[in-house]
Amino acid sequence: MPDPTQVSLSPALQAAPARVVRLPIAPDAPPVSDDETAALAEDLEGVVDARSRTLRRVADVLVAASALAVLAPVMGIVAVAIKLDSPGPVFYTQDRIGINRRRSERRRGARGADARRRVIHAGRPFKIWKFRTMRTDAEAAGPQWAKNGDPRITRLGRLLRKTRLDEVPQFLNVVHGDMTLIGPRPERAFFINILENEVPHYRKRLLVKPGITGMAQVHSGYDDSIDSVRTKVRWDLRYIRSQGARADLAILVRTVRTILTGDGAC
Repeated sequence: MPDPTQVSLSPALQAAPARVVRLPIAPDAPPVSDDETAALAEDLEGVVDARSRTLRRVADVLVAASALAVLAPVMGIVAVAIKLDSPGPVFYTQDRIGINRRRSERRRGARGADARRRVIHAGRPFKIWKFRTMRTDAEAAGPQWAKNGDPRITRLGRLLRKTRLDEVPQFLNVVHGDMTLIGPRPERAFFINILENEVPHYRKRLLVKPGITGMAQVHSGYDDSIDSVRTKVRWDLRYIRSQGARADLAILVRTVRTILTGDGAC
């Protein structure tokens, strides 16, 4: 009898290179209502377009720059610890997909090569920065999600992931403008191309900048299956629709609680 956590997902995934690890479906995950997700996704573009992004951008830069200054000594200690713990670089960079700016470019009537990117992505590609928590050969067999007890994670990496210290370098992404403090987590193009065929309204997450933390992260932790992604998309769309100071404050409080308890870490 086949393992229910390792099944084929769709023709899109079946056509992927054979070396790629398949995305699991969690057999015990609670069902996600497609009707609720559809209701949250309805006219979401109009909700996002009606907001001013200037104040949020100012707050992002101020908080991220302050966090980098305050946490600089901690980052130095972590960097030394990583070098002592396992061979490899201190930082880990990975291509992720951010906000879909083509829609706003079309709305403004943008022209030229910049508005017609030769390589079509669901959103704007950027390099995300993290402290390295895995072996350097972690994806020798192809892209895959981390899982509980993942043997690829280093000894120090488990502590960094549990405390979320591995995410601290992403304040650099916030200062650069690729990310915001609170929003949907950015994903790789490889997984987006699969997930948007498996999860209704998945691409709606790209209406806003990706965040270091978010409503989906504090409620659902790391992605580990297609079913967990469906649940997180619902949380992401709920946040995008209700985005504001009150929602952000509630998420920050839950983020602190998650860091202190280590909930959801692999």
